[in-house]
Amino acid sequence: MKREIDLKEISDGKLYGLNDMVKADCGDCKGCSACCQGMGQSVVLDPLDCFRLAENLHCTLETLLAHKLELNVVDGIVLPNLKMGGQEERCGFLDQQGRCRIHGFRPGICRLFPLGRVYEEQGFHYFLQIHECRMENRTKVKVRKWIDMPDGKRYEKFIFDWHCFLKRLEKRIEEREDQTFARDASMYVLKQFFLTPYDADQDFYDQFGKRLEASSFL
Repeated sequence: MKREIDLKEISDGKLYGLNDMVKADCGDCKGCSACCQGMGQSVVLDPLDCFRLAENLHCTLETLLAHKLELNVVDGIVLPNLKMGGQEERCGFLDQQGRCRIHGFRPGICRLFPLGRVYEEQGFHYFLQIHECRMENRTKVKVRKWIDMPDGKRYEKFIFDWHCFLKRLEKRIEEREDQTFARDASMYVLKQFFLTPYDADQDFYDQFGKRLEASSFL
């Protein structure tokens, strides 16, 4: 999701890598679930997020879209996001005590919070959002541990490759100024990267890479 911001206004002014320490640890949140409510359509999901949700919940993406997820246009492309519901606009995966029922396989944006990413030509760095988390007295934790994803470097490559693909497609859609092309491109992305099942017995990143290579025509 494109954000036009001044990092000096929302961060501590530092950029972090996987092995850096950052003051992000919320101490298991201690009952707070503020960041899981009122998020609108901002928790956009990537193909790995959807694969992990469907695999761990033993269902299809179509089933999730009927209840817990929804589709919305993000920078010209239709993508899935977590659905907020009820008067409090709560994430559908919260239990009655405000605890996450999918914490072990929660989406990447949830893992990242209260960190953000700033993208550069060859990759990205992390930054700490200083106004987003309500928890005070946060402690330092290594970025790699905070994100808690196996094989952090491969995960970062996946994130960057997906970001670059979406940015290229966004540019193509803007240049074409053709609603039919934009619609067809979005439907292709949904089918190619989200709705067509991945083989759980095979490496996800390898499968994603092949799908990405096959989509270079876009």
